[in-house]
Amino acid sequence: MVMRRACVLAVVLVMGGSALVGPAHAGRQFVATESDFECVTNWAQVGNLRVHHAKRKKLKKAVRILTKDKPGRKLPVGTIIQLVPFEAMVKRGKGFNPEVGDWEFFTLRPRRDGTDILSRGQDAVNFLGGGCVVCHQAAADFDFVCRDGHGCVDIPLDDELIRTLQEGDARCAS
Repeated sequence: MVMRRACVLAVVLVMGGSALVGPAHAGRQFVATESDFECVTNWAQVGNLRVHHAKRKKLKKAVRILTKDKPGRKLPVGTIIQLVPFEAMVKRGKGFNPEVGDWEFFTLRPRRDGTDILSRGQDAVNFLGGGCVVCHQAAADFDFVCRDGHGCVDIPLDDELIRTLQEGDARCAS
């Protein structure tokens, strides 16, 4: 199996619930709920990533940033990225988790009729047992999004397996 330069985009959380930020940042936060996660094949695709934002202009900006793949650009608050249907990362507001660019990581259970959030937060490990924060820090110049060439740990998923997992998303109509 071909190894890809990437890091899993979500987590198994050590502690439950989402972290809260002080009132100064409360107006600029995006707190994802189960209804924010839907069939990944309905979302924009950039490489093997699936990208969503509820606001069309911000989705276009996110897609443009990911497509150009240049260092120094920050994705808009509210951006959701999934590599596989059972994990995700969500861009929260300033101050949520500066250590990884204010991203929150998720472990999900996609169901035919929706999504269950199994865990969420910043102190997390990926499906291989490694810490998401540790991996994503390697991609700091790319707003902590792991892709080929961003310095992240290889994961044992090739593009074909990723595509198969995305197309098998239980939330997608059969």
